[in-house]
Amino acid sequence: MVRRRRLGAELRTLRDRAGLTGDQVIERVGWASASKLSRIENGRTRPDLSDIFDLLDLYGVTGADQEKLIAIGRDAANTRGWWRSFAELGHRQRGYAELEAGVVELREYHQSLIPGLLQTADYARTRVLSVLEVYGDLDVEAEVAARQARQALLTAADPPRYQAVIDEAVLRRTVAPPEVTAAQLARLVELSALSAVTLRVLPMHARIGEYYVPHTSFSLYRFADPEDPDVVVLETLTSDLHLTDEEDVSRYRLLCDWLAAAALPPEESVTFLAGLARQR
Repeated sequence: MVRRRRLGAELRTLRDRAGLTGDQVIERVGWASASKLSRIENGRTRPDLSDIFDLLDLYGVTGADQEKLIAIGRDAANTRGWWRSFAELGHRQRGYAELEAGVVELREYHQSLIPGLLQTADYARTRVLSVLEVYGDLDVEAEVAARQARQALLTAADPPRYQAVIDEAVLRRTVAPPEVTAAQLARLVELSALSAVTLRVLPMHARIGEYYVPHTSFSLYRFADPEDPDVVVLETLTSDLHLTDEEDVSRYRLLCDWLAAAALPPEESVTFLAGLARQR
């Protein structure tokens, strides 16, 4: 997803430099679809490498610049992700899987639910069933299986750095049967032992910065290529909002720092989680 968006942005910049309109490009490369260029430039489709070559030839891009963009194009066109085996996978789970495929650091704050990468199968199933009436067309077991498959990210040979701040309200709210909640809390304690995972609990009495109150949960993705933009994802009921503008992203980096500073240290957070699990 990120590589498609970066490729699209680079191609749009090249078109602007060439002084060409979208219609002029479509005409000169001989594409039948008038919307094809728009879909590529907005990162909404997996590009065909032959199309990328056509555009780069038209824009006069050669040498190292051409090689760089072709490499990005190959990544953008990749169809080998593990999620391809989930035929009934919802587009939102697919989107998360694509983002996680290239991430080197993921920072999250959650104020209503346990993050998907940390959910047990029973907790995930409860969550999916709870919104089934809203969405109606979800394959429950495929969604649960996808969330479990995504978690392989945390135990990979070279895992990304994963940090999550979980609001205390998430841990105390009744969102699943008691036995499911107890198992989920125990799972958080288990995952906190992984070298790449840092979990922090944000107590309800904690002061955040100058009495800041978080507006919503969010996830902040950083990628291996420093030229790929960081991405902030905000989850809503019907869709996910992706922010890549550096001014927007920098504000969420600051929020990450505030929330981590206000939360319990990792060791105290694990003790807190273990204590809650025993109470269930």
